[in-house]
Amino acid sequence: MIRLLFTSGRGPVECRIAVRRALDTLADEAEAAGVGCDITAAGDSDGRGPASAIAVLTCDGDPPAARGLGQRWLGSILWIARSPVRPHHKRKNWFIGVVELPEVSTVAVTLSPETVRVETFRAGGPGGQHQNKTESAVRAVHLPTGLAVVVRDGRSQHRNRALALLRLSALLALGPVLARARDDAAVQAAHDRLERGRPVRTYRGEDFETV
Repeated sequence: MIRLLFTSGRGPVECRIAVRRALDTLADEAEAAGVGCDITAAGDSDGRGPASAIAVLTCDGDPPAARGLGQRWLGSILWIARSPVRPHHKRKNWFIGVVELPEVSTVAVTLSPETVRVETFRAGGPGGQHQNKTESAVRAVHLPTGLAVVVRDGRSQHRNRALALLRLSALLALGPVLARARDDAAVQAAHDRLERGRPVRTYRGEDFETV
């Protein structure tokens, strides 16, 4: 299990937008690689994007895949774009930081059946004889918070359901960890400012296209 902290540091709203777009991109890459990606976020009062978020990467069948994906995100991320909320603002370079969180001890959250909605759907696959024809993929939604996880790792709906509930419980337990991590965001942002000339990833424009 890989835990990545995405932070806008003390950056303005544009940096929070960059965090949101980066999380969307990570989720797409994780799906393509067959890696589970669960996200818990905080500080999104206006819907523009979270001030910080923790992405949890898991892959039961191929753990190195999760590790490799996570490693490719570590460092500072540059988004080059005119501000979508301040069109006359001269600044075009917006930086966010991604760091790996160490293993942390969390208290498991007990999920009550009435607080979780479980949905099943047909899992995607490489096609042909390997395509999953049954509704074995599972989405578990924690109704009070809106947090959700999707599990399509196994071919058994029963196993995916169990995994989904475990991952949802783990995601909820990261809430206090995220709150503590925000306290360290300013320190990380200060470090990132020293690394602005060497972003590990650069994206451009409203479509968040890779440069």
